[in-house]
Amino acid sequence: MRARDLAEQYESVTLRTEALTAARLLAEHRLPGLLVLGGTGRPVAILPASQVVRTLVPTYVQDDPALARVIDERHADRLCQALAGRTVADILPDPAAKPPLVDPDDTALEVAAVMAAERSPLVAVVDPYTHDRDGRLLGVITASRLLEQLLAAQP
Repeated sequence: MRARDLAEQYESVTLRTEALTAARLLAEHRLPGLLVLGGTGRPVAILPASQVVRTLVPTYVQDDPALARVIDERHADRLCQALAGRTVADILPDPAAKPPLVDPDDTALEVAAVMAAERSPLVAVVDPYTHDRDGRLLGVITASRLLEQLLAAQP
């Protein structure tokens, strides 16, 4: 099976999308992450859902998780306020990191190798042979989609 066969349409955001909007997309669709597109429509990053959750947790609690026990529910319910006024660009784990891209002709093993090496819950399938210099986004392959296909091939 080739990457083009595994690719699916997928939710995406831009660097300018409000962080709260991105969080809602992740929650509503139960996604492992979002594809972040640049101005040309080419993938520029992956925003993992875990990174959005990390943004919600105050730094002092990340430094000492035992402090989470002493924060009452009323304050915990306001964690999403940490996203207010911020954009996707503001909460990316490493804005300089390139998103994991695969070629449409890559095999399932090649896709799995990229996911494993990048520790990414998804990869973008980009056709580099299109006439525009940035290539064309064909879709996304999630880790769960890849596993589904690999398990289906088992006897």
